[in-house]
Amino acid sequence: MPEYNYSDAQEALNYIKQFIKSDIQTAIITGSGLGDIANIITDKIIIDTKKIPNWPSHTAPGHEGKLIAGIIEGRNAIIFQGRVHYYEGHSMKAVIFPVRVAGMLGVREMIITNASGAINTNYKPGEIIAVRDHINLMGDNPLTGKNESRWNERFPDMTNAYDKEMLNMLSSMGLKQGVYIAFTGPSFETPAEVRMAGILGADLAGMSTVPEVIAANSMGMRVAVLSCAANMAAGILPDKKLTGQEVLDVMKESSHELSEIIKRLIKQLNHEKE
Repeated sequence: MPEYNYSDAQEALNYIKQFIKSDIQTAIITGSGLGDIANIITDKIIIDTKKIPNWPSHTAPGHEGKLIAGIIEGRNAIIFQGRVHYYEGHSMKAVIFPVRVAGMLGVREMIITNASGAINTNYKPGEIIAVRDHINLMGDNPLTGKNESRWNERFPDMTNAYDKEMLNMLSSMGLKQGVYIAFTGPSFETPAEVRMAGILGADLAGMSTVPEVIAANSMGMRVAVLSCAANMAAGILPDKKLTGQEVLDVMKESSHELSEIIKRLIKQLNHEKE
């Protein structure tokens, strides 16, 4: 089993660079059921992650396990079509391994998408929310253990883990902002846990994203997170049973809108220095 250390990432990077010759500016990680975001990329180069050395395996529904490199709005980009989760039994080092490789590819902006349960009753199912901060209740941190100075400093600041300029761009599109709280899963949160999360200041609950944000921030990448409130969190709607299939169905319906938001965000990134 790989340790998901620097040499493991370098081996994966060397394999990927056989196919991708250009510098990559922007990376996108797709959440559950959001693989259709890959339709916005042109001049595609598709790599099956099963063939990449040391790449962690995907087992969650709605995560295809492909890297798709190409062009989005004139910008060199790569889409991670699917992610690995802590609840699949992976270590935190495995969960953030794709982020490590992205950083070594030269990625400067990381756009992360996910499915979440809405705690904030001002949100409606299917609405896309720009995450402005998070609460980590996963009981672990991906930077725990021996530090790798070639990746990051030992104690990275998380004050602006969610890039302010990118948040402003998303707000200009009319998106609401919210705080995301991460639980380990795979069970959905209980109504009591959701009430607790609301007291703590969370607007959305999910089972991913936070480890990737921490790793990307520690490597100096600018991060934006787009969360689709696939349903109302447990207990918000009395006697409403939550299902994984409902999440996938809502996310599929939201894929087009989310794709358009990402295209507009990348277009604004292109104009930043003009």
